[in-house]
Amino acid sequence: MTNPMTPGIAADRLSNEALAQNFADLHVPLEPHEVRVAADRCYFCYDAPCVTACPTDIDIPLFIRQISTDRSEAAAKTIFDMNILGGMCARVCPTEVLCEQACVREVSEGKPVEIGRLQRYATDTLMTKNIHPFSRAASTGKNVAVVGAGPAGLSCAHRLALKGIDVTIYDARPKAGGLNEYGIAAYKSTYDFAAKEVAWLLSIGGITIENNKTLGVDMTLDGLSSDFDAVFLSVGLGGVNALSMSSEDDTCVSDAVGFIETLRQTTDLASIPIGRNVVVIGGGMTAVDAAVQSKLLGAEQVTIAYRRGREAMSASRYEQDLAASHGVKLLFNVQPVKLEALGSSTALVLEYTATNDTRLTGTGETVRIAADQVFSAIGQTLTMDGGLALDGRKISVTGAGRTSRDRVWAGGDCASGGDDLTVTAVAEGRDAAMDIYATLIGGAN
Repeated sequence: MTNPMTPGIAADRLSNEALAQNFADLHVPLEPHEVRVAADRCYFCYDAPCVTACPTDIDIPLFIRQISTDRSEAAAKTIFDMNILGGMCARVCPTEVLCEQACVREVSEGKPVEIGRLQRYATDTLMTKNIHPFSRAASTGKNVAVVGAGPAGLSCAHRLALKGIDVTIYDARPKAGGLNEYGIAAYKSTYDFAAKEVAWLLSIGGITIENNKTLGVDMTLDGLSSDFDAVFLSVGLGGVNALSMSSEDDTCVSDAVGFIETLRQTTDLASIPIGRNVVVIGGGMTAVDAAVQSKLLGAEQVTIAYRRGREAMSASRYEQDLAASHGVKLLFNVQPVKLEALGSSTALVLEYTATNDTRLTGTGETVRIAADQVFSAIGQTLTMDGGLALDGRKISVTGAGRTSRDRVWAGGDCASGGDDLTVTAVAEGRDAAMDIYATLIGGAN
């Protein structure tokens, strides 16, 4: 975290009452009558484009039909068959660029069926009753190590346990959940939902979690490969890319990932120091989450500074508009140059950029904006070293997550080919589990 003694950065900018209101659930659950109206809008398409657009291939028309006929628990089972973390994905999945963007209602009317909120209704209905819709198969005598208790690891572990394989999950953090627990904006996952979802998932049986165990420190890939029949790596991207700029005082600079984690784990939002003038460098979801939450904590001026144009931002237009609706200013085609003194405060110097033959270059023209707190959200890097083949900054995988090493699979943000979404990580963990099962059991169903 940034040094709270830095001028301009302070805690208690807002009352606890104001903070509670600001960090309330972003998408309020549908009321029963709203559920019926929303479900009735579905055309129940035979060749449903929404299903094709869903990374986990949930049968969306089926679960909505089940809701419309008062079979919400059956609808939840349909969702969990394909996405065991369907409750969290209903809250954080960018449905506006996936299933809902593909919805026939969106194409014809500009207003899609509210698939995400209907999914939340169904999954919450089952989970609040503490019902687990699956029964574990008889033990196969096989055991698998899963490294990382994030979405991919949890999804893989659940599917393996379901098939009768014993699973031990090792996670470097004190709590399981990975990105769902530590990296999602606090207003998107409220009331400790991530922890409750993990506990519900583990009720399938056959899964043991060992926290505070780090690969390369407490165990090695060689050791795991020797002790287990297979290994699934879902270690995420633990490193944070550093800003490349000069600074007269870097005490006001920190990474957005750590800021979001602090927000997610605190029980006292008022205790988090925030600047009056906050600048977030980056163009992805982390940048948006950090910027919006800075505003919600009481920052007066918040700016997202992105080096390319709006269309190149990895954060969806919906998320960009969400930031703007909270008073966040978005600056495009600018890159940070340096921090410099501005009287008793600090200014961030940004250089305008241009793209020439796909190459980004600075134009030499600069602008200064007040910045007593700067968050870097310019991407993360893989930190593990297990002797595996890499594809750029990630573990190279083929098929359903197979790495260059025999009986070692990988999925989620640490593996190549994905798009760093929770829902994609769930799909990769599930598919790897089925491939692991087929390999260990010899193709048995």
